[in-house]
Amino acid sequence: MPRRRFRVRTARIATELAELRARMEIPDAFPQAVLDEADRAVRAPGLPEHDATDLPLFTIDPPESLDLDQAMHLERRGSGFRVHYAIADVGAFVAPGGLLDAEARRRVETLYFPDRRVPLHPPQFSEGAASLLPGQPAPALLWRLDLDADGALVRTDLRRALVRSRRRLDYATAQRAIDNGSADESLALLGVVGPLREQQERERGGISLPIPEQEVEEVRGGYALAYRAPRPADGWNAQISLLTGMAAAALMLDAGIGLLRTLPSAPPAAYARLRLVARALDVPWPQEQPYPQLIRSLDPALPAHAAFLNECTGLLRGAGYTAFDGTPPTDPGHAAVAAPYTHCTAPLRRLADRFTGELCAALVDGGPVPDWLREALPLLPKLMETGDRRAHEVERACVDLIEAELLRGREGDLFDAVVVDVDERRPLTGTVQLRRPAVRARIADDRADAPPLPLGTRIRVRLTTADPAARTVRFAPA
Repeated sequence: MPRRRFRVRTARIATELAELRARMEIPDAFPQAVLDEADRAVRAPGLPEHDATDLPLFTIDPPESLDLDQAMHLERRGSGFRVHYAIADVGAFVAPGGLLDAEARRRVETLYFPDRRVPLHPPQFSEGAASLLPGQPAPALLWRLDLDADGALVRTDLRRALVRSRRRLDYATAQRAIDNGSADESLALLGVVGPLREQQERERGGISLPIPEQEVEEVRGGYALAYRAPRPADGWNAQISLLTGMAAAALMLDAGIGLLRTLPSAPPAAYARLRLVARALDVPWPQEQPYPQLIRSLDPALPAHAAFLNECTGLLRGAGYTAFDGTPPTDPGHAAVAAPYTHCTAPLRRLADRFTGELCAALVDGGPVPDWLREALPLLPKLMETGDRRAHEVERACVDLIEAELLRGREGDLFDAVVVDVDERRPLTGTVQLRRPAVRARIADDRADAPPLPLGTRIRVRLTTADPAARTVRFAPA
């Protein structure tokens, strides 16, 4: 999708974003008592005995990030590979039952606004002592994942360790170094192991939808919307996280206690509907072709394919968290991952990951699961559901606000767009994606004799509403 940027003025947006946070009751700051506890924790963290600071780890994150959860090192091991994956050890700073613990349970997730982040943890350690910043010793949960020549996991180990990242990379820099051959062996191996893990995903029936992301970006003098297509390095990095989450889920299932990220398989009726959508969009889908294979054959740069991929996201709805202690769940799998899976690699930004990391460390150590951890597990699914819902509401509200500000005063103007969704019950209502600027919004055709909206087709649309106060943008066919 095009990446031409359109700016809106910072001062006006800053005021509206502050009002949005107030309306959504987003916490403005940490209570002083929580900050005081964070200061004490930073001065005296629970440091591990094992020293792995000689391991030359690197991180890959957006360039502006300071809360670095993960660092990795890859090496060859005989005909296979060894992946060291260090995860920030939040448990070294947060005492069970303390004020930091209670505040994290209240916040659940880091929230992202165009002008600021609302962090899960105080920045003293989430962006400082606990972050895997380069050159800084930090406590971590250090996973060692051995893979065979095909990238399949053959052995898992986990221990608490003191680590020190050597390099901080962003996705563009990592991709460029791998592509031009300037990457060192460890980074270059990400370009080997990542594709092998993607092949493993294909073979087990997993799916990653290559949908361009709509992003709010800070630019000179304001904010803008843009579409960003994922780079190969984005996917390879995600595969290392998925690998770790699958290894953690296996540990939990073997032990009969855990917290899984689950997603039931979509019913046959959902796939039947997708076949109708594919037919309407002229997307070839032979009857014998499996759905995952179809997804990998599509090009999101093509309007019809992008529209179809957008419809496919409906199969991913219904993901949740499943806690168990004793009997594992009947269906422990995640349909998109095509395997049991858990969230455990982002503890600086997501509440559940601290608990799953602590649990895995206890299981590998062979000791009893702490009572505080066992008591917390059944509470986490509801907490995470609430936090996920709020994070999605924040993201959507911010994008809606920027879209309305971008188009304010342009009511009546014409734009080129693609119809990416049509309401089955009201075929004159749907969603369009503009070519420029990067806006997705509702469209409705009020004409009595109007034909159904042409799904996946380029059309001219007229802006009818752009209301920042209501965070509303609406279009009609031109």
